[in-house]
Amino acid sequence: MDSLTQIVLGAALAAAIAPPQHRRAALLAGAALGTLPDLDVLPVNLLTDDPVARMTWHRSASHSLLVLPFVAWAIWAWCRSRGGRVAQSPTRWFWAMQAALLTHPVLDAFTVYGTQLWWPLPVKPVMWSSVFIIDPLYTVWLLLACVIAWFARERPIARPALLAGLALSTAYLGASLLAKQAVEREADRALATLNLQDAPRFSVPMPFNILLWRVVAMTPEGFVEGERSLVADRGPMHLREYRSDVRALSQVFDYPSVQRLNWFNRGFMKAQVRDDRLVLSDLRMGAEPDYTFRFAVAQREGEGWREIPPEQLQWPWHAGRRLGAMWQRIWHMPDDHDADAVSKRTVLSQSSAGPRAPR
Repeated sequence: MDSLTQIVLGAALAAAIAPPQHRRAALLAGAALGTLPDLDVLPVNLLTDDPVARMTWHRSASHSLLVLPFVAWAIWAWCRSRGGRVAQSPTRWFWAMQAALLTHPVLDAFTVYGTQLWWPLPVKPVMWSSVFIIDPLYTVWLLLACVIAWFARERPIARPALLAGLALSTAYLGASLLAKQAVEREADRALATLNLQDAPRFSVPMPFNILLWRVVAMTPEGFVEGERSLVADRGPMHLREYRSDVRALSQVFDYPSVQRLNWFNRGFMKAQVRDDRLVLSDLRMGAEPDYTFRFAVAQREGEGWREIPPEQLQWPWHAGRRLGAMWQRIWHMPDDHDADAVSKRTVLSQSSAGPRAPR
């Protein structure tokens, strides 16, 4: 999640657990601990200029539930040894610090980016993908609770406000999981009619809400993409077909950077040739044709490819222009919905055409 959300979550938790007379100090300490795991970008950026390494090392060691409890304990032990507030109430401060640190990676796991909760174990990043990386309706309750607690200090209203903010934000996460289940049920039906019921897929909410969702499923020749509004849509979900250069992807699949990306994004990649370079786009973040993470990994050489140092590419995209249309899409089904649908015949015909890139 975004930095502000992590700051107010850590602050609210620490202030709710710490003694009332330490409330302002707990708000500040929780805010610092809540943002601490994301500082992993600083050493990674200093140690390497490889954009694939930078992307895939973020949310690893500093977000591990096997590492952070010991970090929280070390910080707590150091603070207690110096006396002051932590020494006055060591038990409460111990749990305040643990909560502020450990909830950071757990909240990140609710997004689609991927969080390596069990680093250094060789398991894939967790991506429950039920909330967008910035969601005001999750953050606002925590922010209000922290503001009230800051001004209330030791007064009785502070702790109920903090608990209410934490309860409302947690309820929103629960609502996002229920919304995801509803979308997944519709995706099951739509993909089954296209003979794609076993295809790798993911669903993720569109920016800033949990009412409009995007679903992507991989096909032998690329992927299908569709949206589902929990407010406006009735009837089957409609999916659009997009091609990916799966042949080129299979030719470069053994490159270390491609292997690393495939592990990190679970194979949800689009391959395309641009200026004689093979570009891999992470399908999880963005929407066709605009994606946040694109990497050039190979240069065309004759009939094949030559590995190159990964380069993160940025070219003009129009995601910002889509916000107005996205807001309308929440409340209205588009008139041309049927025209955009992938026919069953089209997708089925691809099941025997071309190689499937290994995953």
